[in-house]
Amino acid sequence: MRKTLLPALSILLFGTLSALAQDRLPEIPAASLTEAQKAASAEFLAARKTPVFGPFVPLLRSPELMTNASTMGLHLRYRSVLPLRLSEFIILITAREWTQQLEWHIHAPIALKAGLDLAIVSAIQEGRRPDAMGPEETLVYAFSTELHHNKAVSDTTYARAVATFGEQGAIEMAGINGYYTLLAMSMNMARTALPDGAQPQLPPLVR
Repeated sequence: MRKTLLPALSILLFGTLSALAQDRLPEIPAASLTEAQKAASAEFLAARKTPVFGPFVPLLRSPELMTNASTMGLHLRYRSVLPLRLSEFIILITAREWTQQLEWHIHAPIALKAGLDLAIVSAIQEGRRPDAMGPEETLVYAFSTELHHNKAVSDTTYARAVATFGEQGAIEMAGINGYYTLLAMSMNMARTALPDGAQPQLPPLVR
């Protein structure tokens, strides 16, 4: 009973603390945007068909960084050689590593819609290795967790990645891990808030 209650209590406590932490870099009022920020916002809208949102809100303080980050993200999300369910799996692993609530909030539904198994998503959310994964998910999990924990990828895992996805797939797996780490670090630093009414879904990691 006690073990069952701990994750729920952790989420409740973390949610309470998160709600008290003020967003350091919230949305900039339109009247306060610099010319460079206006231009970057317009470019973002043209490329993504939506106004600046989520991680790009704090990044807009550096307009060129925001624009370049958005362009990289579009490639890694939609033009990677990896299937969408696997790229989203990597994003969830990264969000979990950084306990990045907004990253998880945005991408968990996308991962499920792309075909990632709910049991895998739930295991990552809880901070544990999923019990049952297909060969591709197993490879992506090993590759990503080795990068995050060991700061390197073993020869065995690298060889499997190249054999499965080619050299482009291997570098894009590293790229997705790195890109979403950049976004997670930026949002954790900025204390980027969840949308109104949304609750934190990631309890603190215990290692």
